[in-house]
Amino acid sequence: MNKDYILKQVFEKLTTYLNKESLIDYKAPFELSDAINFAITEKGVSELEFLELINKYLDYSVNTNHPQFLNQLYSGFNFPAFIGEIFTALSNTSMYTYEVAPVATLIETEMIQLLNSYAGYMHGDGIFVSGGSNANLIAMFSARNQFLPESRYKGYNNNIKLRAFVNEHAHYSFANAANIIGIGSESLIKIKADKNGRMIVGELEKEIIASKKRGETPFFVATTCATTLLGAYDPINEIAEICQKYQLWLHADGSFGGSIILSNKNKYLLKGIEKTDSFAWNPHKLMNIPLICSALLVKTKGTLHHNIADVDADYLFHDLNMVEDLGKKSIQCGRRVDAVKLWFAWKYYGIKGYEERIDNLIRLAQLSEQKVLNRTNLELLVPRQSFTICFRYVPEIEIDLNQFNLQLREELRKSGKSLVNYGYIGEKLALRLVITNGEMQEKDVSLFFEQLLETASVLEKNLTLEFKKY
Repeated sequence: MNKDYILKQVFEKLTTYLNKESLIDYKAPFELSDAINFAITEKGVSELEFLELINKYLDYSVNTNHPQFLNQLYSGFNFPAFIGEIFTALSNTSMYTYEVAPVATLIETEMIQLLNSYAGYMHGDGIFVSGGSNANLIAMFSARNQFLPESRYKGYNNNIKLRAFVNEHAHYSFANAANIIGIGSESLIKIKADKNGRMIVGELEKEIIASKKRGETPFFVATTCATTLLGAYDPINEIAEICQKYQLWLHADGSFGGSIILSNKNKYLLKGIEKTDSFAWNPHKLMNIPLICSALLVKTKGTLHHNIADVDADYLFHDLNMVEDLGKKSIQCGRRVDAVKLWFAWKYYGIKGYEERIDNLIRLAQLSEQKVLNRTNLELLVPRQSFTICFRYVPEIEIDLNQFNLQLREELRKSGKSLVNYGYIGEKLALRLVITNGEMQEKDVSLFFEQLLETASVLEKNLTLEFKKY
């Protein structure tokens, strides 16, 4: 293969892809199967066919870098981080020892120290993991082993009846974590939230007391720092008081909203974070680092090594260096270098630059909320908490609003103009506009609402005509 020629063609295609006006050239699964031969054949493809596969992959993929990609909790193109990703793949090392990853080891150590400084963990520790769900799992696993040290060697005694507590709107990964660590998903107690999605502190204490009366053993509480649908932040400070009172591990799931801590104006939403025992933070969300880039921070140095890792591998860890081999505190052996792309981006933008990016996201979210409030045919379903706006379109005709808004969303999605997600608030279907792209500007927000209202108007007229036929 002519690598120089292929690389030149790839980077030309990259430029074209990043400047695409459309989010996606939508095709149904059967159409996509006709357009691309997915089967692996006996004989390999030619260079020309290889380049054509690259073209088709990008042509028919969702362009998550597009300013109208408003569907997931991540989006946007971060060029310095992209360069970091390229060199990560090029060097192709693993994060278990300094010996094979000397620069990457020092970079990850530096990034963990910086993240800890924001969290107020003065003697903290941490490690990059394979996503927020994995961070939540390791936090709960560490809490179990700290609470029951013998379970590391003898396994969990189900008669102890460990119980964990989360916001009723917490991420589903906590149920998975309870299953994986052996306490069972039914041991996860969901705490009622208020109308804005924040955990009710009084309900938490009531459930802890009730659990104790049933002969159970509460050990873990997770606060959510920006719920998936509403972007709600649990009151960490008040919850921390409850956890201190009953000697429970307090975890903060900042997988979505943790990066708000970079903003001096808005970090009040994480008030009390320094009182937690662990903190999940995903730079691949609001910091726009390419997937995956996730860290689990812990308040006390040595916690992960003591509670999680059970390392006896002298063939790998030789203790020849003056630097800690990071693999000793990981449940993984082979572990991808995910800190380097974050380091490249943070070095480029700087502390102030990232603060400005987060502030811009909040400003655009505020603008979006105002645009909804200013339109009589748009209804805000819940006051904005942070980065997400939950609303719906209300047509003049009498129609099932859930069905109409779902159809409206699908029309937008398949057109390639804008991609926005949805969820249910009670029985009401809400369009969830999420502002996460650090490069977004006011004109992008305005364009989204223009396209949504235009599409809704056409849909409403077509439905009106259909009704008149009958």
